[in-house]
Amino acid sequence: MTAPDAAELRRLTRELLAAHPPATTDPTDFLKARFDAGLAWVHYPAGLGGLDAPRSLQPVVDAELAAANAPDNDPRRIGIGLGMAAPTILGFGTDEQKQRFLRPLWVGEEVWCQLFSEPGAGSDLAALGTRAVRDGEEWVVDGQKVWTSSAHVARWAILIARTDPDVPKHRGISYFICDMTDPGVEVRPLRQITGEAEFNEVFLTGVRIPDSRRLGAVGEGWKVAQTTLMNERVSIGGSRIPREGGMIGPLAQTWRERPELRTHDLHQRLLTLWVEAEVARLAGERLRQQLVAGQPGPEGSGMKLAFARLNQEISGLEVELLGDEGLLYSDWTMRRPDHVDFTGRDAGYRYLRSKGNSIEGGTSEVLLNIVAERVLGLPAEPRNDKDVAWKDLSR
Repeated sequence: MTAPDAAELRRLTRELLAAHPPATTDPTDFLKARFDAGLAWVHYPAGLGGLDAPRSLQPVVDAELAAANAPDNDPRRIGIGLGMAAPTILGFGTDEQKQRFLRPLWVGEEVWCQLFSEPGAGSDLAALGTRAVRDGEEWVVDGQKVWTSSAHVARWAILIARTDPDVPKHRGISYFICDMTDPGVEVRPLRQITGEAEFNEVFLTGVRIPDSRRLGAVGEGWKVAQTTLMNERVSIGGSRIPREGGMIGPLAQTWRERPELRTHDLHQRLLTLWVEAEVARLAGERLRQQLVAGQPGPEGSGMKLAFARLNQEISGLEVELLGDEGLLYSDWTMRRPDHVDFTGRDAGYRYLRSKGNSIEGGTSEVLLNIVAERVLGLPAEPRNDKDVAWKDLSR
């Protein structure tokens, strides 16, 4: 079957809109119909929300739907599912897993979270200690995860756990899909410097996961996790935004609307950051075009690095521009939001929340190593744990 071109995708999208008018169709029903028509992510296989079309043609569908005021699937709320779980399930899941999970994930009926980082295994994720022990057709999981976004609203989690402590740390890990409603899963909020608790810590005590919810082979979880991590960094640092989108937008708006705050020095710094933000935006567009030809590579780490640095510098300049007003913070209420809203809050929130950008999705220090070794081809850092069994590592 020949992959559809842009004209065919426009025709299919208009057929969808005619059969399910957005003004009179329940939003969830419309999203289900869109998925079933293959217009969710057109580059996915037919029957799994796509039409085996080039990834570059997705904007053709999106533009038609936007013009018709069709509902979207609130991607900020389900970003972990869309950006991390879905490509991993597509790459390593069984046919049954793809059929079970991808549709409700994309529609937004089921929220996902990521059970990767641990108190003693953040930057060195492969040192994780959460154990999964085989018991017949099930795995019994015990351990603790931390910095888990959306765990308080998630139905499913992508989980990596140690299944063999007798081999080096990267080779003894397996990858699972965990039901967050199962007995033994406890979610506790982690209150942040912003006052709210968008992150959580998750305790797993005797959680039983069927072997049918394992992704990839036993012991090859690190390989599977690399797909998740590369897609995570692209989704964080390489999302499509318009010019002056993201953090630079509120700063530029304040500059235009508040001429009494301007100084020559602040002007020069704003110009520098505006140009850097535009360069990062265009680099992200180029990265997305590269994805048309294959899977994400280490270049996403560079984009995520730029995202973190720019957010912190831009938010710092915004607070400085506002002077005394920048010292105010509007709301310390303890809340548990289901997504991060950088541009819909005040300057104080942006300044505080951006501090986490250099930690989440891989610390900037780790990403610098990835860029140095896998992009620039520099010699790898010396490692003395490469061939040591995990159980023999000092902790």
